Amino acid sequence: MPATILFDTETMLKRDDTTLLDETNANPRKLAWRDGLPYSTEFQDVYFSSDNGLLETEYVFLQGNDLPVRWQHPDLTQFTIIETGFGTGLNFLCAAKLWLAHAPEHAILHFISVEKYPLMLNDISVALALWPQLTALSTPLLHQYNALMDQETISLYDNRVQLSVHIGDATERLARITNMADACFLDGFSPAKNPEMWHAGLFCEMAKHAQASTTFATFTSAGDVRRGLIAAGFKVSKRPGFGKKREMLCGEFIGMHNG
Repeated sequence: MPATILFDTETMLKRDDTTLLDETNANPRKLAWRDGLPYSTEFQDVYFSSDNGLLETEYVFLQGNDLPVRWQHPDLTQFTIIETGFGTGLNFLCAAKLWLAHAPEHAILHFISVEKYPLMLNDISVALALWPQLTALSTPLLHQYNALMDQETISLYDNRVQLSVHIGDATERLARITNMADACFLDGFSPAKNPEMWHAGLFCEMAKHAQASTTFATFTSAGDVRRGLIAAGFKVSKRPGFGKKREMLCGEFIGMHNG
């Protein structure tokens, strides 16, 4: 079964509504708002597309990894997604919604995300309120948000989905986990504004968690990202981007000696 890795925007976890995480080198950043959308003053970038963040997630990450088709296989028992950048949790919620609708009831989705700047509980609550159609899924997540911070892993939706969020530098945190991915979401802030996340070390670390037919998708088509993924052993293709973005990248892991 192919593996999926998710790479997304940064979010900030806290022990309560007034105390920010300060361990594992997590540096809290106050969430700002521009034109009614969450905005990072640290990276001067939005957390999701101003065109429609939910539709962007569905197009780039869910369709980009062919999940609507892959998750209908009757023999599917488990599936692992690795994501860079948990952000507001929008990618996770969209993936969970699709999983619950299409995957066999006995199958378990393990969604693993790395996040250097987790959001405060009140900020992520306000951000997710932008998507009332996801309330049935976001409410259980928000109820366990503090537990997620303390334990790194929680179970949701009648134990059909397991969510793990590792706080800290993406490359360093990925190096500490042993899970293999069926799919990957690369969704940090844009490479031009957050170059520390989009580098050869991260792509090589991704490759260590990939297996035959592990897929990936990302909103960016930056040349450095494309070349870095190819060098790490991924077959990379371009497809039309979402909204204002001209192109995006997707593909699968083929190994270091396959072309």
